[in-house]
This record gives sequence, C-alpha cells and structure tokens, in this order.
Amino acid sequence: MHVLPKVFTQWFAERGWSVHPHQAEMVQRATEPSLLLIAPTGGGKTLAGFLPTLAELADGTHKGLHTLYISPLKALAADIGRNLRTPVDEMALPIRIEDRTGDTSYTKKRRQRADPPHILLTTPESLALMLSYDDAHRTFAGLQRVVVDEIHALAESKRGDQLMLCLSRLQAMCPDLRRVGLSATVEDPPALAHYLARHPDPCPVLHADPGPDPDIAMLETAELPPWSGGGGRYAIPAVLDQVKAHKTTLIFHNTRAQAEIFFHALWLANDDALPIGIHHGSLAREQRDKVEAAMVAGQLRAVVCTGSLDLGIDWGDVDLVIQVGAPKNVKRLIQRIGRANHRYNAPSKALLVPANRFEVVECHAALAAARDHDLDGDPRGPGPRDVLCQHILIRAAAGPFAAEDLYAEVQSCGAYAALTKQEFDDCLEFAATGGYALRAYDQWQRLVEKDGLWQLRDPRAGNRIRMNIGTIVDADLMKVRLKHARGGMPLGEVEEAFAATLTKGETFLIGGQVVRYEGLREMTVEVTRTPGATPRIAVFSGTKFATSTQLSDRILQLFKLSSWPDLPGHTADWLALQRDMSRLPGDEKLLVETFPHDGRWHMCAYGFAGKNAQQTLGLLLTQQMEADGLQPLGFVATDYATLIWGLREVTKPGWLFDATDMREGFESWLNGNYVMKRTFRNSAQIAGLIERNIPNGKRKSGRQATFSSDILYDTLNKYDPNHLLMQITREEAMKGLVDFGRIEHMLARVGDRIDHVKLDRVSPLAAPLFLEVGKVPIKGEAREHLLAQAAESAMAAAGLS
Repeated sequence: MHVLPKVFTQWFAERGWSVHPHQAEMVQRATEPSLLLIAPTGGGKTLAGFLPTLAELADGTHKGLHTLYISPLKALAADIGRNLRTPVDEMALPIRIEDRTGDTSYTKKRRQRADPPHILLTTPESLALMLSYDDAHRTFAGLQRVVVDEIHALAESKRGDQLMLCLSRLQAMCPDLRRVGLSATVEDPPALAHYLARHPDPCPVLHADPGPDPDIAMLETAELPPWSGGGGRYAIPAVLDQVKAHKTTLIFHNTRAQAEIFFHALWLANDDALPIGIHHGSLAREQRDKVEAAMVAGQLRAVVCTGSLDLGIDWGDVDLVIQVGAPKNVKRLIQRIGRANHRYNAPSKALLVPANRFEVVECHAALAAARDHDLDGDPRGPGPRDVLCQHILIRAAAGPFAAEDLYAEVQSCGAYAALTKQEFDDCLEFAATGGYALRAYDQWQRLVEKDGLWQLRDPRAGNRIRMNIGTIVDADLMKVRLKHARGGMPLGEVEEAFAATLTKGETFLIGGQVVRYEGLREMTVEVTRTPGATPRIAVFSGTKFATSTQLSDRILQLFKLSSWPDLPGHTADWLALQRDMSRLPGDEKLLVETFPHDGRWHMCAYGFAGKNAQQTLGLLLTQQMEADGLQPLGFVATDYATLIWGLREVTKPGWLFDATDMREGFESWLNGNYVMKRTFRNSAQIAGLIERNIPNGKRKSGRQATFSSDILYDTLNKYDPNHLLMQITREEAMKGLVDFGRIEHMLARVGDRIDHVKLDRVSPLAAPLFLEVGKVPIKGEAREHLLAQAAESAMAAAGLS
C-alpha cells in the first residue's frame, strides 16, 4: 500500500486542509496499470491525478521524464502548470515541471527531447510530434505514468483517437507505463474506461463523492425571448445585473460569432465600465493570454466565452456561470456549470438564458436532465482509419518498423480492437503508395519495405510528415492584424471565405472590437479600429452544436403533459395554442403540417433530429419533391423542424419519408454534393494525402488545397471509387455535416406513422421558422415557372404579348 510522504501531510495540515478520500485512494492504487477517476469540479481531481507522481518523485532519485500530462487545451496545460508548481515550490520538492505546446519555442522543444523534465504538460498533437523523432526512445526512457485530463472531451474527437494510438506506441516503449484518466462529466463510465485501458485489460473506475447538486435556474428577464435567433441580446440588462451581483461571471455561448455579438452589445450597455473580456479560439494567442492573466489576477468581473473555457481551468473567484442559448447537450451544460465555484462540497451556481422562445422549452428539458443526473452522449464507433494512416506515417518518421508489431500496438487501443489485419494492411498500403490509383505518382511513394521492415523511402520526408501532424482540420483561416508599417498587433483569425467578401472600408467584429477592413498584405487581413460603426459579423471556425438525441427525446416527452406549470406563462400558452390549432409533436409519430401562406404551399416536418440532420432532411425532401413535380422553392431548418415552401400542395406527404427511398436519395445526392468533397479534403489532410504545410514555412491557401483535393476526388471517384480514402470519406460524410444517422434514427422511431395535419393557416409552432436565417433556395422547375411568369408580365407591360 502506498502512503503520502510526511512532507505532504505536513503541507496539507499547515493549510488546514485534509486529503479527500479519492485523493488518498489514488495514492493507494498508484501501481494499477490503468485507473479512471470521476470526480466533481472543485474536488481536487487534478491534484489527485498528480499526487502519486509527486510522492514518487519526492526523494529526487528519478532521472528524466516520469509523468506525461495530456490536456485537450493549451490554456488548461498552462493553468495546471501554475497550480502544480505551488505545492512543489512550497514543499521544496526536487521536481522539474515544464509544458510543451504549439506555443513553446523551437529551442525549448529541442532541449526537452534531449533533457526532458520530470513532469511534462502537453497536448495530443505535441505528443504525436515528439513520437515522430528517432530519439523518442531516449526522450521517454523512464516514463512511468500518463495522466489524461478531461478525458471525456478527447474521447469525443479524432484527437482522442490519435492520443490513444500514441499511448499504444508509448506502452510498447515503456511496458510498465500506467495510465490515469480524469473527468468530471461521464455519461458511460465503463465505455470510457474501455477507451482508456490497454485492450483487453480492464480499467477500474474510481468514483469520488459527487458533492451537492448545482444550483441551476433560468434567468428571469423583463423582456420576453424573441421568436427566433440565437444571440440572447434581449437579456443583456438582466445579465449585467447578475454580473454586478457576483465576483466573477463566465458567460458561455455556443458559437464564436454569437460570443462576439453578445460581447459587443454587453460592452455598449456597460454603463458602469465593469472590467469584462472575451475569450474564444479564433482570437490571437496574445489576446487570450491577456484575458487569462487578468482572470488569474482577479481583475475581470465577467468573461464572454465559448468552448475554449469549457474545461477545468481553476479560477476560484468564478461564482456564477451564465449559459446564453440552449446548451444543446446536458453533459456540456454540467461541464460549464462546473466552472463556477471551485470548492468541494459547495454547489455551483448557473443561470440559463434561452435565446428564443423554443429554447425556453429546451432549457427546461436540460434543467430537468441535469437534476436527474441524466447525461447524454452517443456511443463511440470504431477508430477512424484516416487517423490510423497518419499514425503509420508518424511511426515511419521515427524509424523502421515491422508491420506485425505495429498492428499489435494498434489493436491494443479500444477503438481499434476490432480492426482486421486486412483493414490495417489497406491503411499501410495507402501510407506507402497512396493506394492503387495513385501508386504511379512519385509524390505518394513514401514507404518501402526492406528486410521485413517498413521505412521512409526518403528520410527527408520525415520533416514533411511532422509539419502536417494533427487531426484538427482548420477552416481556411486568415490572420487579422491592426495595420502598421511593420505588422501591427494580432487580433485573431477569420475564415478565408469571409475575408474574400470584404471590400475596403467595410467593418466587422473581432475580439469585441469594431474594425475597418483596409486590405490584404501577405495573406493577412489588415484593419484599423473604427468605434461606433455598425459592423458585419465575422465568420469563425468552430463547432456548431446540434441538440443531442437524449435532449430531443426529453422535449418530446414534455409535449405529452397536459399542462406546463413549470414553464413561463408565455411559453405554456404558446404550446397550448399549438395543441388547440394543430397537434404537438410526439416520439411515436412524425408530425407533418401542410398549410397555405403568402401565396405558397408549405410543409413543416418536426423531426427533432438536430440542425445538421434537419438541414439534410430539407435537401432530401426537396430533391424528392422536385422529381415528383411538386415544385419546391426553398426550405429552412432548425434543431427541431424543417419548413419547405413551393408552388404545389403536398396532399399526402407520407411517401416522402420512406426510409429506403430516402437512403437511396441520400446516396445519390451525396455523391455529387460539396459535402463529399469537403469531407474528402478533411480526411485526405488527416491521412497525409494532401499537405497543408510545406517546407520553407509555406502553407497552401484554402483555395489551393481545395483545388488539389477536388482533382483527386474526381479522379478517384471515376477510376477507383472503392479507394480507401473514398471509403473513409463515405463513412465520415454520414456523420458530421449531414448527420444522416440522426435521420435514420428518427425514421426508425416513427416507422410509417406519419401524423399529417392539414391546416388553413400557419401553426403556432411553425410560425417562428419564417423568421429564421439561413433559408436555402431550390433551383428547379418552380423557379423556372416563376421566371417565365415574370417574363410574360414584363412582355405584357411592354405591350408585346
């Protein structure tokens, strides 16, 4: 049994602290090969993960790297470093702690490879880069433990898949390596434990005392929520009142654009000049560092932020979290709530601000789920093969390898445990030659087999591989700087497509500032400050969340109630009016309304499948309607419904929702759609077929990358449609942007039970959809018919009919 050295117990006692039971148990179970700790925010989770490391290093005998700490965020790694150095310094422990991220200097990175610290704080991408060097064995010699923080966040993305492949490589180098996972929000602990452990070894789960339930409610506002939109600006007076009443408030938004809009409006209404900041992933590192430093120093009363501050950064003075917009996902809501009150056994305080009238219902459902501890999350599928292809190239960059050995390593990852030898060989062949259709091209001849070992055909290719490591596929981003003769202060990044629409003199928001576009200089957007102008909203890369399946199901269950006394009166009355005029959607049938409005026929399908899936549903339905001569003109989608309008009435909509026909329509639509090409480009970059970064510090522009990927896609689609990358593209396209799986889930739920309600006017539930932005026009027979009518009218007006 392990116990803490005396210097630790004295340090705790001097502060009047006591070791929490789960912290003590982590020390006692320090020798287990893998262990997952689930503990509430504020429960000393990270210290629990590090206590065995600090205890083992306290005597100063260990040489080299002992513990690797992996964080999803650079900011989190930096924060952990600050917090960890406090006990190390105060106990005078002989322990070196350093971080290594994309912000670390080249000189420091090079030195760390030769002389690593005892504890290295890093990210999945930096670990993959370190493993790509031929001296990796020396760097990681003596490694004892890996601590993966916020493991639930990594498990949801390809970054996590890459990390687990890297851990399999580390485990091969260091057979006695112990793995520790830390998380506060886990919907399926056994699944996450399986993900963390070395397959097929079991991973025990340690549950800490969850502490008191959070104090969550909806914010009461004088003004009613609008019928549509996502900004939540109507609530700014009430939000400012809350900021004034608390020490520090985090104000979360679901998208970066919404955060920018809200911050700008909050700043204009901030008559008391309270110190407030903004933080999101598209802002320049200097801007983010400045906000983080001000938060640590307790100098800010509020920070408007996005997922960049979702995770466990320990800012103890945060005593309120406000979520603007429905959280879309209960697990994310709990994670964000945990940012308030980093004290054990004290409830976190949070307020929800629905951005529109329907989000009142969604927020109510999310509050109920949080009270019931009902976290949501979709089961993980098999490990993506584009990530595996990149891993093979990384392994080759580090030196020769035997295919059988690497296959065994890969299979030790839970996500890749079911990977067949043939699937592995296909990935290896792709990494070596580019695959059947591309093997004749020299640029993709990267690996060769000599004496039973695979290795780089040209050792110089290792640098090109390292320059393109990572699974985060950026949107085509351009840096934004204040105009200055020698290059002004960086403000952040915007998408290239947005920058291409700017003309000199136009203004837009970034970092809460209104800036004026002055021009492009060396692929950088140059701007000047222009206070007071009415700005455009910049387009930022980042995830746009869809309402989870579990949350949608809760909303549908809520609709079954006979009344809603817990909802605000205006929302309860709205739902009651919908029930009187039409029907409320249910989980056993698909409600489809048809009605005339403004000289057009409309059809509204309430699928509750999430925004991406409802958008895809609109594309598929209008495609079927066009083929059947129903002359659709356009559609708009939200998380809960798709509204279509056209020139002809849909009298019997049931046939449009046949699952087999829809699957066939989806396949044919997808093959010729931009989604496939965009998905192909992303997977091709991850798999290493297309390089974004090339030697001499150059980087392909988004247009160059798109051009080359489009040519490759068209070539493979024509000559080798079953190419590995085409298979991967089809698999990936079914998820993400189109989310066809949610449509199939919805169709399986309702079967052929279509609840068609024919109305003589717009229903209360459909009405807000007319105010939604993002309407998609359909170019087809209906538009041709209207153009012909307009031409005839013009001719008649000219007396030429």
